[in-house]
Amino acid sequence: MPPIDLPQGTLDLLILKALSLQPMHGWAISERLHQVSRATLQVPQGSLYPALHRLERRGLIRAEWGASDNNRKAKYYDLTRAGRKQLAAE
Repeated sequence: MPPIDLPQGTLDLLILKALSLQPMHGWAISERLHQVSRATLQVPQGSLYPALHRLERRGLIRAEWGASDNNRKAKYYDLTRAGRKQLAAE
């Protein structure tokens, strides 16, 4: 199946929506987007992590290091108050 071209800003919105459920690390966000899209959306790391950093710079998400389910060090992302406000506005 060919890759889907997302309109500008769609990935950011999808990330905010995924994080509205709970804090997640990057791989879990990617898997969540893949799952809710019924396997039609596969976000490459080269797109996901720049989007996460962009959202963090804009103050819409925050990152904190923690341990993943398999006890590995992982960076967890969570919505800020501004991020929740932005998601509600979208």
